[in-house]
Amino acid sequence: MQIDRRNLGRLGASLFAGAMLARPGLGLAQSATSAPAMAVADRLAPIAPELRPAARMMIESGFPPITEDMLATIADNPGPPAPELLPNIPVAERDIEARGALPAVKLFVIKSEPTLARPAILHVHGGGHLVGSVRGELRNLQETAQALDCTIVSVEYRLSPGARYTESTEDTYAGLKWLFDNAAALGVDPARIAVMGESAGGGHAAILAIKARDRGEVPVLFQSLVYPMLDDRTGSSIAVPPHIATVGWSVPENRLGWRSFLGMEAGGADVPAAAVPARVADLAGLPPAWIGVGAVDLFAAEDIEYARRLTLAAVPVELLVTPGAFHGFDRIAADTALAQTFTQSKLAALARAFSQG
Repeated sequence: MQIDRRNLGRLGASLFAGAMLARPGLGLAQSATSAPAMAVADRLAPIAPELRPAARMMIESGFPPITEDMLATIADNPGPPAPELLPNIPVAERDIEARGALPAVKLFVIKSEPTLARPAILHVHGGGHLVGSVRGELRNLQETAQALDCTIVSVEYRLSPGARYTESTEDTYAGLKWLFDNAAALGVDPARIAVMGESAGGGHAAILAIKARDRGEVPVLFQSLVYPMLDDRTGSSIAVPPHIATVGWSVPENRLGWRSFLGMEAGGADVPAAAVPARVADLAGLPPAWIGVGAVDLFAAEDIEYARRLTLAAVPVELLVTPGAFHGFDRIAADTALAQTFTQSKLAALARAFSQG
């Protein structure tokens, strides 16, 4: 079967549009240099018992890791269908103009009713900056909009390496600015707009919060960062312990994702802070945050450190670290108690922010 990069995120036994988890080759390299392959039992050992069946499924599913050669050869053909949408939650597509001479940006608008003044979320999908699409996320976003009684706008930003961070981050900012500027027509309260994303999308959401603070055009109420991809140094200049990322998004993929996004090797002293939330020196004045991550996720250390730095900058932050949880566990093992607690915490934090905004 031939697929394009937008649809690659829909392959596998369970949908995860964040970082393309269902591949057994991931997590074999555990530091900045190559490491030998681990036995299945060793890979499962750090995982929480209730998540091990899902982790084993990922290991045995037969999907290869994302490589540069794969990105160069994937055909532009339709992939598997996205999950069936909820008929009672409307979804509309819009093409908008981005800043400067950038091409039009496609948005998906979920649960918009002009006569109301609902809170809203600007959402950014994941995929390591390399793969994924909004279409694969629409059912999940409908459910979130229904649970929170909010409007959601999700941005189909340009993927790397075809677009660098300077382009894709302007795509997502254009979506945020459009949401704010058109709040009345969308039935949105402009004082209650949050940003949210998963994995690389969580990194984008963090960048959006920083960019909105610095430009002063859109008042962002809250940031919901779901196992966000925040620091290019993870797995490059910062080694990763062997019990981390034994399944899920891997060190080699992380380096590829950052290299493609940045247009340079990850981990160097010359990497621009504008592309990497963890490198931004001043976090003061950012909106309150919820950050959730699994304890054996590749991003655990960088997410915990970002939460610590937000706290030191007097930014209110709620941090949830789920023991024994791997990257994307809330999607792959959605029926488990750990995943449900994680999702409920995320939704509750957004609900509190919207009620207090």
